[in-house]
Amino acid sequence: MSQHADGLDGLRSLAGRDLGRTDWLEITQERVDTFADATGDHQWIHTDPQRAKEGPFGGPIAHGYLTLSLIIPLFGDLLHITGISMSVNYGLEKVRFPSPVPVGARIRLHGTVESVEEIKGDGVQTRLAFTVEAEGNAKPVCVAQAVYRHYA
Repeated sequence: MSQHADGLDGLRSLAGRDLGRTDWLEITQERVDTFADATGDHQWIHTDPQRAKEGPFGGPIAHGYLTLSLIIPLFGDLLHITGISMSVNYGLEKVRFPSPVPVGARIRLHGTVESVEEIKGDGVQTRLAFTVEAEGNAKPVCVAQAVYRHYA
């Protein structure tokens, strides 16, 4: 179940809060191929299932940046923000891909609000710790610290 923050005060109240986990999302070959087309990254470990069977992962894997990009829509399932004029993705502090995501795997996002800081221009900056988990895998497939700015 997603959490809700209303306005800047609602965001301030989230400092230190665990936002929980999303539902599972299956990573299909079609999604991987579409990402490859969008980015021009057609490396065989992602887009050639037959060749990838003989590769180091035993089959095709998702691009790390595909996994990272899915944080955005999954985050929307964790937190619904109202009462502000604008939110912007300010950047990333740290990103790692500790484990590959095999095509066919199901992933989900776990998020924690690490901090909420005041910024100029009547806004707040949130720093979030994200972990993307793959079903049945003890190691995360992506860990990232993301920074967002929200304005009244």
